[in-house]
Amino acid sequence: MKRLIVGLIVLVGVLVGVDFGAAALAESAVSRQMREQIGLPDDPDVRINGFPFVTQALTGRYSSIDVSADRLQVGDLQEVEVVAVLRDVDAPLSEVLGSGPKSLRVAEAEGTVRVGADDIERLLGSVDRLRIESLDADALEQAVEDGADASLADADPDTVARLVGTTAVQGEDTEVSAIVALDLTDGLVRIVPRDIRIGGPDAPPLPESVQTSLGDRFTVEVDPGSLPLQVTPTELKAVDGVLEISGSTTDLVLGAAASGAG
Repeated sequence: MKRLIVGLIVLVGVLVGVDFGAAALAESAVSRQMREQIGLPDDPDVRINGFPFVTQALTGRYSSIDVSADRLQVGDLQEVEVVAVLRDVDAPLSEVLGSGPKSLRVAEAEGTVRVGADDIERLLGSVDRLRIESLDADALEQAVEDGADASLADADPDTVARLVGTTAVQGEDTEVSAIVALDLTDGLVRIVPRDIRIGGPDAPPLPESVQTSLGDRFTVEVDPGSLPLQVTPTELKAVDGVLEISGSTTDLVLGAAASGAG
């Protein structure tokens, strides 16, 4: 009985190894296809979700595939991270692993471009050591209590952020904190200051003339270009120190069949 149990354990281990090995081959093939489709300089990271893989491979349908790549140039941005989730992917294994033209049909795709503080700092031009902070409803209410415009208390936290950076004030490098509105219209990202403080978010309000002068330094319009996989950007928010621009699309065809799809 002990030998039988040991044998079964070994067999299961072999089958799991074969399953993961086959998945790795398919992930590599999909990665190359995605590199060509998106126009990336290198193969992106690809993960085919679900276990066992072989069951999905036999039917040629995959519940979801994760794709990610970083340090990319997208529109005006130079160092962004791109993350995509493909759902209900139709990709026969013989075609994916074969040497001929490859096609993937995707029922739904979600894409996100993550823009770091370095990219925003470069576009602002006159602000150094920039960082991006998320805000919640309590932080907005506190800002109003500290003298910010009362309308901020009713703002959606997903549509605002705090930018903190160093800029010249009366000839000296000074830390400035700006609550900014995040707007996404017609694919363009607009960052517009709503409240600016010198010396930290709890500093006293500034005169309107100073607010206007410093506000120009934290105002920028960013064209992120088209998101990967023909995704239309529909959402913009600050998350974990970056700006996330996201969207989705349906009935996507990638690869050889794309030109004939209509």
